[in-house]
Amino acid sequence: MSGIRESTNGGGRILVVDDETSIVDAVATALRYEGFEVEEAATGREALSAVARFDPDLIVLDWMLPDIDGIEVGRRLREQGQRNAILFLTAKDAVENKVEALRAGGDDYVTKPFSLAEVVARVQAILRRTGGDLPGDVLRYADLTLDESRHEVFRGDTRLQLTATEFALLRFFLLNPRRVLSKGQILQNVWRYDFRGNSNVVETYVSYLRRKLDAAGPPLIKTVRQAGYMLEES
Repeated sequence: MSGIRESTNGGGRILVVDDETSIVDAVATALRYEGFEVEEAATGREALSAVARFDPDLIVLDWMLPDIDGIEVGRRLREQGQRNAILFLTAKDAVENKVEALRAGGDDYVTKPFSLAEVVARVQAILRRTGGDLPGDVLRYADLTLDESRHEVFRGDTRLQLTATEFALLRFFLLNPRRVLSKGQILQNVWRYDFRGNSNVVETYVSYLRRKLDAAGPPLIKTVRQAGYMLEES
């Protein structure tokens, strides 16, 4: 892992979870240089306890832990209704492993070996997109309501439990109803970087969001072939 320059940017609470002390020390130090308040954990159980106590804005979470693996920690947090953003650290580079990380509630992932600069950049990108650009605003379309200040989404009277990235993705759709949004536009505006040019993450998250929306009413997100996606009432 390579070093990064000290900066005054940043802010927020980060939990770093890895059973390799050298990785925890390096990542935590890099994030503290960027102005974040950081706590550390070495096991899945310690991570769950720290989330309940520390309530971090983001968790840097290793996939392989000695007791409860990171994927299971992510699933448990989402089942508990926790909305903390999650950045997975994984040595597994296969597509199916990355998809599994996203399905477990992850907002992004970094493949080992990684640079500290990359981890910091991805942490900052996640927090930018999940922190809310429109605090206090309420966005509505059809029977959908997204409340920025309360970080709540309703479809009719049904409250939807969304991850931080699903929330950011829906917000972008609600800001652009009845407009075709390309995968590139979604990557740029929701992820705010090119995700290594991988547009599959857009397909994955649109699928997750669509599934949750469709469970509470008629379909709202349409696929426009060879163009992108559009939020439109049937």
